[in-house]
Amino acid sequence: MASTQNNDDFNADELVAPAWLNAEFFREVLSNHLKEPELRVLNVEMSPASAKGDHYASVMFRSKVAYETQRGKFSKSLIIKTMPEQEGHKKEMLNNSRIFETEIGMYTKALPKFEEILRQSGDDTKLCTSCLYHSLEPRQIMIFDDLVVEGYKVIRDRRPTIEELKAAYTRLAKIHAVSFKILNEVSLRNEHICRINIKSIDFFQNPEYLKEFKNGVNSLPNFLNDPFVTTGITNLLELIDTVPEFAKYKPYFKSIEKTYINQFVDIVEEYRSNRQSDGYYILCHGDFHSRNMMFKHNPISGDLEDCMLLDYQMSNVCPISVDILYSIYVLMGPDERRNHDKELINFYFNTFVETLEKIGFKGEIPNYVDFWRQLHRHKIFEMFYLNLLPMGIAAEAKEADLADMLTNSEVRKKVYFLDGFIEELKYLLPRYEKLGYFK
Repeated sequence: MASTQNNDDFNADELVAPAWLNAEFFREVLSNHLKEPELRVLNVEMSPASAKGDHYASVMFRSKVAYETQRGKFSKSLIIKTMPEQEGHKKEMLNNSRIFETEIGMYTKALPKFEEILRQSGDDTKLCTSCLYHSLEPRQIMIFDDLVVEGYKVIRDRRPTIEELKAAYTRLAKIHAVSFKILNEVSLRNEHICRINIKSIDFFQNPEYLKEFKNGVNSLPNFLNDPFVTTGITNLLELIDTVPEFAKYKPYFKSIEKTYINQFVDIVEEYRSNRQSDGYYILCHGDFHSRNMMFKHNPISGDLEDCMLLDYQMSNVCPISVDILYSIYVLMGPDERRNHDKELINFYFNTFVETLEKIGFKGEIPNYVDFWRQLHRHKIFEMFYLNLLPMGIAAEAKEADLADMLTNSEVRKKVYFLDGFIEELKYLLPRYEKLGYFK
């Protein structure tokens, strides 16, 4: 029943499914979901659900389940997402975290509500795939429809095109816009209430609901103390010492070496601990990169038809800059950072504003000047994610394995000295200087 393939293309902890993912388990899941008490499972085939490097904060399997009901014989492909059971760095990082609680809330409460709000304005955008089953006890687990069956794919053999990136930013902007509206509208005018159903009224009138989403990446146990976080600036400074043209930037990075992690946390927690009167706060995705999105193309013409965002484990209410600045370093590639960053970010912001207007936001519409001012105010976020950039460059060039970079200090240090990262710094450091980041 469980796959025993030993393929280097997959994560080691996803090669063999745990014994409890068996026919009886899937019988209970499908019989409850389909409301077919007599359902009988005929066969279960298990395999890894994703490629090595696609994700880290979970273990994922694909299950092809053949089953029979009174209506006949059927098969269904499912994606199973659960917590790691093998001892090691991943389990230590994720144990006692709230990531499944967060993601279950996103898929079963927030995102369906957001879709409902969008539909009321004539927008039929689907923000997530269906979650068929979820549980926190006795195990943390979520089960989804398999989007591959519907023609969606993760991009692995190339970088996303500008069109695909804009499709992803469109989804993000709509999630941000609906949450921005909810967080900023405590009450509704009578004529608006008349146009929405009771569930939506409850959701709008209780913006405290979104405050349940308060566990960002900084809430992961041991994350802030993990060497792959704490050694970032140290490794960068060692590189700077070897490249003469970078020498003038050393005093700045030396000055933030002991404080930039705490400043990073201050930004993530700003809504809860230091809310600014002019801040733009939204429910963020939290891990907005290309492996957390799937694209559907027309099988004949190749035209892009849809984009679906995945993996909402780090979603939390925070400044609008969190997802956007993260995307510059983790979603965009070198060409996009150099030639299309403003185009893509402005496209996102236009969609964000257009969505606010379409869903009837009653407050003051955000403007470009304040939006960009907030991005610049949170410049320390750029410095934090600058130290993730070498790992992304190494993974894309297949110079190092993600798990090795996270757990092996020598491998992690080595990737800072890759030519690809040095070339990026030759662009980024002067850009920071021009923006006044080093003052």
